[in-house]
Amino acid sequence: MPRSSEGRDPGRVTGLDLDPRIVEALQASLPRYAELTVSAVTIEVPSYTRAFRGRMGRNIENAVRMALGALVQIAARPADSDQSSPLPAALDAAYELGRGEARNGRSMDALLAAYRVGARASWRAIANTAVEGGLPAATVARFAELAFAFIDELSAASSAGHADERATTGRVREHYLDQLGRHLLAGKPEELLRSSADRAHWQPPATLTAVLLPLAQSRGLASRFTQSALQLTDDLPGIEAPDAFAVLLVPDMDGRKRTDLLALLHDRPAIIGPAHPWTNVAASYQRALRTLELLPTTRTGPTDTDDHLVELILAADPDATADLRRRALAPLDDLRGTTADRLGETLRAWLLRQGQRDIVAADLFVHPQTVRYRMNQLREIYGDALADPRVVLELIMALSAPGGGAGGAGAG
Repeated sequence: MPRSSEGRDPGRVTGLDLDPRIVEALQASLPRYAELTVSAVTIEVPSYTRAFRGRMGRNIENAVRMALGALVQIAARPADSDQSSPLPAALDAAYELGRGEARNGRSMDALLAAYRVGARASWRAIANTAVEGGLPAATVARFAELAFAFIDELSAASSAGHADERATTGRVREHYLDQLGRHLLAGKPEELLRSSADRAHWQPPATLTAVLLPLAQSRGLASRFTQSALQLTDDLPGIEAPDAFAVLLVPDMDGRKRTDLLALLHDRPAIIGPAHPWTNVAASYQRALRTLELLPTTRTGPTDTDDHLVELILAADPDATADLRRRALAPLDDLRGTTADRLGETLRAWLLRQGQRDIVAADLFVHPQTVRYRMNQLREIYGDALADPRVVLELIMALSAPGGGAGGAGAG
């Protein structure tokens, strides 16, 4: 029994003890009633214009004929007879109809509109037959009440079937989408990713961008993107407190659209990975994770990982970076920590600004003469090595690497 029939009053649908001659006329006209009903729905409800053509249309006509046959069977019986026989079967059929319409993507509004139009068309034809057969006006009125109570039961059963199918389909698809998202973050093989996408009825975009942000900042965010956006909110791989973060996989935000993504996240401490082909979004997620480790937790706006590529490269091999710092900054080992830090800071600014002393002074908030004095010290320490491009490269990298200033670089 469909769930819609639970708690309903079967006494609403009772017999009329119709004259056998009228019953015979009604039963003989059932194919015509069904044809008229389907034709009216096809014309008046646009969602069904194509659906009722061809074989599908014939199947629907058969279903309508069976439903109207159940109505005539109920009407033919005495009012005090057992009315349970045809009604449950009709309700079960209506329930399955609702489920099928949900699977076919038609809305409940369209289905209820079809019931309203169909009820009007079928009752007009039935009433004409009944009146022509000499059915008294009072009985015609009771027949109308019976017919619309019967159709109300059917539409309620279809509504329940539609709702149940949507709920079931939604839960199943949500499970498959979550599974797809986890496969993507784990970097599973492409064949598995494609089969997961098919199972979830998810149309792959050209690229995906991983966006990592605190869970509390993620609510309502996915709805701002296309339906292809995926969101995972618990048990995120690679995070010590996985339940505190969420990750969004946003479709097709590469190129110029990346600016739009940054603008959309302007008030959220999100970390935005690079746009990658959708099957390789795990690399985007991993870069966001590495950036999270590098940056302070006091951020108030979005962070574009593209702006931190140097830091990410230098942090990729901490041992090699530490060795580079020790070797490049070894000449400063004999200086006090604060002195070495000031000279290292000045040297980095000098190399990046290509020796433009006034700009270096402005960057460091010191007088140009201070920059000149420090650079004289550095030339005495490094000598001609400051003219060697390879040494310059190593110094820039060493002074840009995580770990701060130059003081203590040679320790360990």
